[in-house]
Amino acid sequence: MSEETKLPPAVQERLLRLQQLQETLQTILTQKQQLDLELLEIDRALSELEKVSDDTVIYKSIGSLLIRTEKSKVISELNERKELVSMRVSVLTKQEERLRSQIRELQEKLQKDLRPLSPTSSE
Repeated sequence: MSEETKLPPAVQERLLRLQQLQETLQTILTQKQQLDLELLEIDRALSELEKVSDDTVIYKSIGSLLIRTEKSKVISELNERKELVSMRVSVLTKQEERLRSQIRELQEKLQKDLRPLSPTSSE
């Protein structure tokens, strides 16, 4: 009985590859979610900075210190960080699409591989 259900090595390799791709996709989705949250925080900070006058005292967190800085400098740094994070999200989105496509292809191949096994198990 166990020999009948044993999968050929090629199918086992595809299953392993599928699992690896799904784990990689999960990692990418987690990274993307963290970056989306960071973008949201940056947008909130920029929005709050727009509300204050140019002569308002601004402090920036550096490690466990708060350092006094200029509003324009903080805005510039936040915009640079936003651009960098946006580019990273774009790269992760492309990787996600590529992985989803590879996963679909592998799933289709596995369905074809496993289809001949189905009729014998139902008899």
